[in-house]
Amino acid sequence: MIDNGNHIAMLSLGDSYTIGEGVAEHERWPGQLAAALRDEGIPVAPPYIIARTGWTTDELDAAIDAAGITGNYGLVTLLIGVNNQYRGRSVDEYREQFDALLQRAIGFAGGRADRVLALSIPDWGVTPFAADSGRDTRHIARDIDAYNATAGQCCKARDVAWVDVTFATRMRDAARMLVADGLHPSAEMYAQWTALALPEARRLLTA
Repeated sequence: MIDNGNHIAMLSLGDSYTIGEGVAEHERWPGQLAAALRDEGIPVAPPYIIARTGWTTDELDAAIDAAGITGNYGLVTLLIGVNNQYRGRSVDEYREQFDALLQRAIGFAGGRADRVLALSIPDWGVTPFAADSGRDTRHIARDIDAYNATAGQCCKARDVAWVDVTFATRMRDAARMLVADGLHPSAEMYAQWTALALPEARRLLTA
């Protein structure tokens, strides 16, 4: 899909990590990714975002329905699932709902799986918020790994690009790259995600 300015339309679907809780609009990772692609001469428009803090897979699905979006997008991103884990929902339920969202994302990309990019769920268990709330951080990490393994399998089955950003959230200095709530990533962390996603996004849009 090309907008009126002859730019590639971009759609980003997700939760707080996509809407960028606690950061400015231009600091969200989808916005940073679009800007990075433009810097490389790939004319990507600022993303249209359907995301809200706290959303689970089914809530995102309902929000997509409510948005009533139509048309084909040149690049669609998907990052969802942390709130499923936070609420203790099963991996089996996540698999079914994530795969359904993946199919919708492919549909928004005009049926082109090679224009869809999915990111892994960050590990919020390493944050001060998790420590202060007394949560079992090892249990969170195991859950996140299980969710990501499932999402990665769904992406592989549908030939969708998969980018692992989870390891970046587990690096030694990750805890300092958070906003004031001690939970959500800062623009600096989102810049790391952008750097990880950029090669795949570039490949999808120039193949």
